[in-house]
Amino acid sequence: MTSKTVSYLNDTVEHFQSVLDQCPVDHPDRAAALTNLASARLRGHIQKDLQDIDSTISLFRKALALRPQGHPDYTISLFTLAQALGVRYLKEDTAVDGYEAVQLCRTLLPLCPEGTFLRFLAAIANGVHNVTDDNIQLQRMELELYSLGHTGRPRAVDRLSLDLRTHFTQWGSIDDLDESIRLRREVVSLCSEGHPARDTSLDNLASSLLSRFHHQGKTDDLNEAISLFEEALSLRPVGHEYRYVSLDNLGGALRARFNQCAGIDDINRVISFDHVISLYREALTLLASEHPHRDTTLNNLAVALTTRYNDLHVSEDLDETINLFRESLRLRQHDHPERHRSLVNLGSALCSRFIQTQMNEDVDEAIRLCQDSLEALPSLHPDRYFSYMSLQQAYLSRYRVQHNLVDLSLAVENFKLASKHATQGLPYRIITSYNWAVAAEQHDHESALEAYSTFFELLDAHLATRSSTTSRREAAATFRYAISLPVDAASCAIRRGNLRYAVELMEQGRGQQWSLASRLRTPLDDLESTNPKLACTFSELSKHLSEAQGSTVNTDRAAADQAETQYRKHMEEWKAAVADIRKVDGFSRFLLPPSYTDLQAAARHGPVIILIASKYSCGAIIVPKSGEPHHVYFPRITLPHLKRLKDNFAKAIKQAAGMRPQDQRKDLQGLLRIVWDEIMLPIVNVLEGDLKLRHRSRIWLCPTAEFTSIPLHAANSSRMNADRSGPEPCLEDLYICSYTPTLSALIRARQSMKKQAMKKHVPPSFVAIGQSKPGARQGKELVAVNSELELVRKLFPATTSPTSLSGEDATRAGALEALQQNTWVHLACHGKQDHKQPYNSHFAMRDASLTLLDIMEQDIPHAEFAFLSACHTAVGDEKTPDEVIHLAAGLQFSGFKSVIGTLWVVDDAVVKHVVKAFYEKMFEDLEDGGVMDCKKAARALNHATHTVKNEVPLDQRIVFVHIGV
Repeated sequence: MTSKTVSYLNDTVEHFQSVLDQCPVDHPDRAAALTNLASARLRGHIQKDLQDIDSTISLFRKALALRPQGHPDYTISLFTLAQALGVRYLKEDTAVDGYEAVQLCRTLLPLCPEGTFLRFLAAIANGVHNVTDDNIQLQRMELELYSLGHTGRPRAVDRLSLDLRTHFTQWGSIDDLDESIRLRREVVSLCSEGHPARDTSLDNLASSLLSRFHHQGKTDDLNEAISLFEEALSLRPVGHEYRYVSLDNLGGALRARFNQCAGIDDINRVISFDHVISLYREALTLLASEHPHRDTTLNNLAVALTTRYNDLHVSEDLDETINLFRESLRLRQHDHPERHRSLVNLGSALCSRFIQTQMNEDVDEAIRLCQDSLEALPSLHPDRYFSYMSLQQAYLSRYRVQHNLVDLSLAVENFKLASKHATQGLPYRIITSYNWAVAAEQHDHESALEAYSTFFELLDAHLATRSSTTSRREAAATFRYAISLPVDAASCAIRRGNLRYAVELMEQGRGQQWSLASRLRTPLDDLESTNPKLACTFSELSKHLSEAQGSTVNTDRAAADQAETQYRKHMEEWKAAVADIRKVDGFSRFLLPPSYTDLQAAARHGPVIILIASKYSCGAIIVPKSGEPHHVYFPRITLPHLKRLKDNFAKAIKQAAGMRPQDQRKDLQGLLRIVWDEIMLPIVNVLEGDLKLRHRSRIWLCPTAEFTSIPLHAANSSRMNADRSGPEPCLEDLYICSYTPTLSALIRARQSMKKQAMKKHVPPSFVAIGQSKPGARQGKELVAVNSELELVRKLFPATTSPTSLSGEDATRAGALEALQQNTWVHLACHGKQDHKQPYNSHFAMRDASLTLLDIMEQDIPHAEFAFLSACHTAVGDEKTPDEVIHLAAGLQFSGFKSVIGTLWVVDDAVVKHVVKAFYEKMFEDLEDGGVMDCKKAARALNHATHTVKNEVPLDQRIVFVHIGV
């Protein structure tokens, strides 16, 4: 400011001060005098003449007080005060001034043309330098002032979305990222084809979607991001000013997809990743040595080469990678916001070279660089995760070379810090906990059990963020390499002599998707008697959460985002209610993974035998009614043996249909003899010896992994007694066998029965559902179905008023209604297990399939018993056997306490013999005053398979299994 200007401003201030002095408090021109003086002083402040801004604002407030609403100069006073507050906000970064300025502008909105103060408000927002909560809130308030058609709205939306994404990178709040994506979708919609800013709007939206993919692992986000990046690149042809940005961004998205698609063959992986690297190299050629973006492209190219080196072992990549990282780090000086990433990346590359060359200077430098990156970041910054992981890599690599236990301890400590770093996304942390468990097992470190437990907790939390059953399944499938962790965790606990913890870990890791769904149906009887208000709140929130769940994919991505956000809000409210319940006396473990004492309730009516198939060891844990669990080791059974046994059973069953009964028996009997000798006989020895279990007692089998595909209940030596007096007893001669998917499932079924018994007695009702002629492409005609239905209906006691549903009436909707309205159900039709998407496993009806998902969505607390006379109703998905996702489990989840299911194909021509013998046994004592009791089903099935021994081939006798109470 020139001396002449300063002199003029001082003269002006003195003049208006003199005018004010001549206007007493009640003078009609006093407000104008106050305003003029304050405006002169404000002008000096804006032009950097050091006037007192606080006293200036005080003058404006006094003027406004003298001009109440309705005064002709009211709007002038509002605006001048807002302007002064805005100036102080910009100068001193005081958010409270910004808020008040915005509120004053809101008051002005209906009173005067908006352009004047909206431009002023944009100036306030443009002055924001720090992405803080307050500043973001201020920008939200500014955005509310721009209507949808206002010319200033796109820029305000874009500015807020950018700051929200920046805030997300600093604090890891998914809410910020969701809002950023929503706003950036609006910008894209405003920039239609041909708009000069469309390429930028596409790039920005895609970048936010890619960030969300990394944080939450949703494949839809990645696919959409790639599509948007590709469109943006097409709008930036060779010669375009920002082509390098699109090349960089598309390369990053394709690299993410490369990392996700580990299953493709090596040739295609090489081709796809060479394409990624070529994008980065092209981008680099477009950037001069002094270009401000060059450091980012150098870093991205180096990351890509590192990935190719680690995955495809292209040895020449490593040295180039290190040189690129060093150059990128040189360009990122100490005040650069991305410097910490270059430090970590260079450290990781040096660690990779140390593994190859074992040069100590490389690993020592790697550790120093990673430690420097941690010092550069606040304690809650999401990127600290990557620093922990690189440190872990360095310490573990050095331990493997030098065998210093201190390095192993430091590696484990960084595994812990990374997997428990709350602001980083769950997918990264889940992968870390898996790698921690693998490393701890490999080096026999005591933290292995903690690593397993951490993995299960993180995976559970990750699946809980998904709003549909199918999306949870897709999320779980992402970690398919970790499907063995439940059995590996149990094996680890067994090897450490902690059988109780083995049972707890097994239960925590298996059937997680059933566990998540069941939480919304948790009985609240005890809580209602202790704290009815809290019980009501939890019940209502569970209902809202259940209603917010969807089972289909929404093709409208914006609507899908909104639904996911709403679901997450419901989930947060639900979690808060759970936390409140845990504060109530006696409810500290509400919905926490059950303890061994809790799980032991499953053995109340007979021991539960958990069969564990791990690469580390194979054996069984017997959970008795009381006391400590018992371990049974299988000395001659390993996981490869079990896989061969499973495959041999599948082959024998497949060939059985075309073989003579005696040949079929020979093959199957040989396999069942192995099951008896190597698996079930050692268990029986403990049951008879240590537990003194009486013959014909109930036992429950809980198979895992490869055991789930083996007919354990049919184990039989097929040998004669030593005295030739008859055949040796088989398992089903000794005990009444049932199955349970998990111990919790059996406990829930029993609790539901107890609760039902305490209520007013509901007379049993029965329906036989059959479909002999399913709809198109659902299977061939089943000629024996109708006669089976008639047989069953006649066998049922007349007091139940048995009904049947068949032919044109046996539709999807009709079958669902029948399931809901009856306590006992017999279902005869085609059954299909979908191995790619097990929730699509179904019963074939006349018009459409009755899917497992349809069944799971029902809640039928009065249901009791279901006989599934259909194929493949009790066998789960081969890829994730420990999720136990099959039709029989779905019926049990929906409310049926006792279910008969099948392990493979059922021959409808001979099944009627088993069905007849079963129901005759079930109802044999009704005429003597007995009652229909679904708990008799296991004994009735045991009786039926013995009764039809001479009428039904072996494969069809052992196909049926009992699940539940």
